[in-house]
Amino acid sequence: MVQQTPAASFLDDIARLEARVASPGATSAEIVATCSDIYAAVAAADFSRYDAAAVRKASPELMQRLFDLRMALRSGIPAWHAADILKADARRGLRDCFRVLRYASDMLGEHAIGYQRIEKGGTTRRGFTGRDMNTLTNRAFDVGSDLPFRTGDVIMVRGMAHNSAAIARIGDVDSQFSHVGMVYVGPDGRHWMVEALIEDGAIINTLEHALDHGIGRAVVYRHRDAALAAKAAAAIHEHVRRSRTALGRRILYDFSMRLDRRRRLFCSKLVRLAFQMASDGKVQLPTYRTRLIMTNRDFIQRIGVSTSETFVPHDMDLEPDFDLVAEWQDYRVTSDLRLQDFVMDKFFEWMDTRSYRFHETMQIRLISWFGRFAATLSEGVKDMIKSVIPKVPIHMRRKAIAAVAMLHKTAEPVYHELQRLEREHIAATGHCMHGRQVFEHLERIRAAAGTEIGYLRRGG
Repeated sequence: MVQQTPAASFLDDIARLEARVASPGATSAEIVATCSDIYAAVAAADFSRYDAAAVRKASPELMQRLFDLRMALRSGIPAWHAADILKADARRGLRDCFRVLRYASDMLGEHAIGYQRIEKGGTTRRGFTGRDMNTLTNRAFDVGSDLPFRTGDVIMVRGMAHNSAAIARIGDVDSQFSHVGMVYVGPDGRHWMVEALIEDGAIINTLEHALDHGIGRAVVYRHRDAALAAKAAAAIHEHVRRSRTALGRRILYDFSMRLDRRRRLFCSKLVRLAFQMASDGKVQLPTYRTRLIMTNRDFIQRIGVSTSETFVPHDMDLEPDFDLVAEWQDYRVTSDLRLQDFVMDKFFEWMDTRSYRFHETMQIRLISWFGRFAATLSEGVKDMIKSVIPKVPIHMRRKAIAAVAMLHKTAEPVYHELQRLEREHIAATGHCMHGRQVFEHLERIRAAAGTEIGYLRRGG
């Protein structure tokens, strides 16, 4: 048991992990063992075991070292892939390590800013802006100044809604990301984001708008072949641009998440198509697909998913031909994102192991039918009323609208209760709750609710 000590002890703990990463192994089993050791050590870390003031003072160094540790671990992926030793268990171990190391860095960032929160009615910062170590840059790309985006960059982000947390959690390994898009830099130097959004389908937005649209974290990935990436960005930009013209055919959002159809696109599938077009089909992303293996597939079937494996945003974390260039997060909201993640962890666990399912009421049916009606309105009218009725794509099924509504209405009170408990814990101890404590609270909430938690009903 580590005693209450200054931040130097925390640095010693990180040094031990760095030594472990320096020799991660040459077989899949050895990589699994390395990842297991790192995950166990970081997951067990508890701020109550360290001097709070010392940790706050040392946070910039601690955060940078955790980020460097993650970059060192990720740097092995190209060689492991080439040697065909990145088996399923090793890939899972790497994903788990990346996730827990991000959480640890977030908690340090939150601690460093004194657990500031966004004021009511406020918004997140634009991605890759702000101080307090909001942006962490891969040392291989650090030039001592703001790093310019490059055409063909792939940006992976996380939105603030509960459905974003659900999207990040529906695969066989938990993630912290819900969306991905591609940067296109035009001949005039203007920066664009080509992306596929649920409400708009495939669309082109300014990069500034995309990064200033209620996101809590973002990562820039860059293909090592700059010419291929530029060609991919130009191809997908032109493909989507034509679809948005008066004579074009709009590219609708693909709720099925299938990769074998090209007429409709979801966010990751758009990036996949870009590299397919640029390489004449030789580059097929992702290298390692995510499996959708939930025992209780009730929720994902309701939203229209009809495949058992797909390309999700966080699959970019394992792409051997891409470098992670920089990563950004707004530490005023990372605690909220973490709580949303944990709520979804438990919801899906209860669906899988305790037979909970979403149960529609008459109110939900009315909401979903009204949403279907709103979907038939013109884009201009939908834009006018979206503050009251969220924009619903014309092809979104009533059952999917109902599922999203039930998810939000079930998660919201649970999430707000966790926020309250988090604030009380910080006030009493000077640090945030450990994940173990959050899960304990969630189980108490479930036990107190009995067989019905919001619109989740046991055996429903």
